Amino acid sequence: MELSIGEMALIAVAIVVLFGPDKLPQIARDLGSGVRKMRGAVEDIKTEIMKETDNPVSEIKREIEKVKDAAKDYDPMKEAEKAKVSGESETPQPIQPKPADDETYEGPVSR
Repeated sequence: MELSIGEMALIAVAIVVLFGPDKLPQIARDLGSGVRKMRGAVEDIKTEIMKETDNPVSEIKREIEKVKDAAKDYDPMKEAEKAKVSGESETPQPIQPKPADDETYEGPVSR
């Protein structure tokens, strides 16, 4: 809301006529106090909104940190050694090529 100099002067004259020059300091104080309260209320609302919008983000960040910490502690070699000690042997299965990758694959034969 932009006011020109002429509009501000007109408002000032109207206030002086309506309330008189002796009440102008009190009106100015009350107006300033109202503006300060309004700014404080707006700031409180902004703070609350930021808390609410930041909360899910901070929860996600905490979960990411938990996953990172768990990944740091994981050692696949320890798992393999435990399997050897306990008698479990994981023999790798030979990888079968897919028919599309196998050049010798002839497909079903019709007779």
